[in-house]
Amino acid sequence: MSSPHSKEDELVATDAIDAATLLAENAALRDRLLRALAEAENVRRRAEREAEETRKFAVAEFARELLPVVDNLQRVIDAKTAAPSEPGDALTQGVATTLRLFLQTLERFGIKKISALGTRFDPTSHEALMESADQSHPPGTVTNVLEDGFTIGGRLLRPARVSVAKEQADD
Repeated sequence: MSSPHSKEDELVATDAIDAATLLAENAALRDRLLRALAEAENVRRRAEREAEETRKFAVAEFARELLPVVDNLQRVIDAKTAAPSEPGDALTQGVATTLRLFLQTLERFGIKKISALGTRFDPTSHEALMESADQSHPPGTVTNVLEDGFTIGGRLLRPARVSVAKEQADD
């Protein structure tokens, strides 16, 4: 015959095992919950970052299509400046004002002109279309900008198309 103590001891031992099991399960579930919450936060941050990138660069193709307009306005100004004209030529001033306003508008949308003239040639932002024998500039220096380059949000939209001073051959 079993003693009443042994049944009581058995129940206490079973309760202790059940409590330990429940505590372990509770800790495991808490860990899984914390991991799931962290993963959800990471997904939220990634989605925000991707939405910001999409918003920032959605206009890039549109802007790329507008750059020839900037080029042509600049060509009008360059042609009128090279040809003798009367001081204060209204057409030249109007085109120059239009170009300035256009560039300011592009800049408000994060599209910036690359300053290339007189800088060291950089293949990541310049496209060399020709070399010049200009001895007034060190070799590898941009001597002329044929078409301005632009960035959008720090990314290259179009490289500056340039002429670069070439190395002088020793005679």
